[in-house]
Amino acid sequence: MRIMTVCLGNICRSPAAEAVLVHELRQAGLDHVSVTSAGTGPWHVGRRPHEMTIEEGEGRGYTLSTVGIQFLPELFDEADLVVAMDSANEQDILVLARTPQDAAKVVRLGAFAGDAVEGVRDVPDPYNGPREGYTRMYDQIEDAVAGLVRSLQQDSLEQVLAEHRSAR
Repeated sequence: MRIMTVCLGNICRSPAAEAVLVHELRQAGLDHVSVTSAGTGPWHVGRRPHEMTIEEGEGRGYTLSTVGIQFLPELFDEADLVVAMDSANEQDILVLARTPQDAAKVVRLGAFAGDAVEGVRDVPDPYNGPREGYTRMYDQIEDAVAGLVRSLQQDSLEQVLAEHRSAR
């Protein structure tokens, strides 16, 4: 299984989600799952994550080693699951889908959150905002990643994806 997390610039939310996922998958013993990240825009290609993303993540015990890349249509071939951080990212990714199979790989991270039964929440972009935004971002990502890992452990990923697609 190959998962790609995607946000707008690939320096805040998607590298944070990648780091949390890598950590939690390792803790769960799911070594067959690999994780990468990308951004829908080209602004930060080649750059490391935002300094507050790194500081908050490292303070929580995560390693952020990613370098920004842009999500392009051919990246669908490198991922079994494309996890968008918000509805705008999701729509940008879906526009790039070449086939219905590509589109079927796309889901918002919030679909796995503990409160997803109340609707899928976006992970707000903290870029250039106060430190508290990065703290809230990680809190929300950790909750949703726990649900994603649980769905992999319980073999319920397809069910979550089907529910998300029907709600689009």
